[in-house]
Amino acid sequence: MVYIWQSPDWPAFRWRDDELTAQLAAVRHEQGRLLGRVEALGFKVRETTLLQTLTQDVVKTSAIEGERLDELQVRSSLARRLGIDIDGFVMPDRSVEGIVHITLDATMNCREPLTAERLFSWHAALFPTGRSEWGQKLRVDAWRDDSGGRMQVVSGSFGREKVHYVAPPANRLEAEMSAFLDWFNASAALDPIIKAAVAHLWFVAIHPFDDGNGRITRAIADMTLARADAGPQRLYSMSAAIERTRGDYYDALKATTTGEDLDLTDWIKWFVDRLARAIASAMATLENVIFKADFWQAHSALDLNARQSKVLNRLLDGGFEGKLTSTKWAKLAKTSQDTAARDIADLIAKGLLRKGEAGGRSTSYELVTQLPLIK
Repeated sequence: MVYIWQSPDWPAFRWRDDELTAQLAAVRHEQGRLLGRVEALGFKVRETTLLQTLTQDVVKTSAIEGERLDELQVRSSLARRLGIDIDGFVMPDRSVEGIVHITLDATMNCREPLTAERLFSWHAALFPTGRSEWGQKLRVDAWRDDSGGRMQVVSGSFGREKVHYVAPPANRLEAEMSAFLDWFNASAALDPIIKAAVAHLWFVAIHPFDDGNGRITRAIADMTLARADAGPQRLYSMSAAIERTRGDYYDALKATTTGEDLDLTDWIKWFVDRLARAIASAMATLENVIFKADFWQAHSALDLNARQSKVLNRLLDGGFEGKLTSTKWAKLAKTSQDTAARDIADLIAKGLLRKGEAGGRSTSYELVTQLPLIK
């Protein structure tokens, strides 16, 4: 098998601008619409949107690699670092703190140069114990050395592994990463969306670390897109858009990195398509944030207890799996079944919840989305 880095012209990437022009123009238009929509809103709504987007980005970039993070821990870590007051703070563990640090550094400090030392610090933040999630000892202060064998991307059980990609040998990494970083820090004239796509593919093709290459390459792409948005505020999550079609993501990477063809047009098209999906999803998220603010304003005169506010916020944030039942209420609010039933009955009487269509043991409850007129 031949891989892209084995091309005699590597890394002289090229793409067909005429095939990208219309797609890029359309996604830039949607970027502008999203930015304008957010700028027209109040500070509190913008703050809530930022926190929700960053939380999603951190959770989903880890999910792409098969790691499930506690969303409440992620949200709490981000809120503390950003100075945002939230209800229900949860103490985050070290694995959460590491990826949150990388995400914020990449986006909030997007104008700072990308250096080997900065990448080493990101890698160390991802693996604070010096070991992977599976206990493998890692080099966290240098590029990989291939002491355990060539860097390969594989799938399948032991003895039946399938090799999808073989990265450049370790003795080439100093030169490879020097070339990448020089290009990344110098190519200001390149369209930032194209630059994000190329940087994503180029870094992951080098695969300079023992582990964590996927999460770091997505942080690098987000760093470039933050520059494209003319500011560090995160309005959409590329990782969330990628995670929804995770299989397609790996297929697209494999198709581009296998063989000696340095034409990245198809990869850039795929990347821009996911960017368009991320922006469309962000528009929907923004509408939800606005509705949540309107909901609490419309019901500000009601006397609700802390349990009721907590569960209603979970419903409003869309982070509730399945239908709401009294049993789920009791578990989420850490209270008894009887107290849960009283809380729910009170909210039904106040017009915030209503019973679902099913009855008996299947009785569930749903949010009343028709807001009262504010006098």
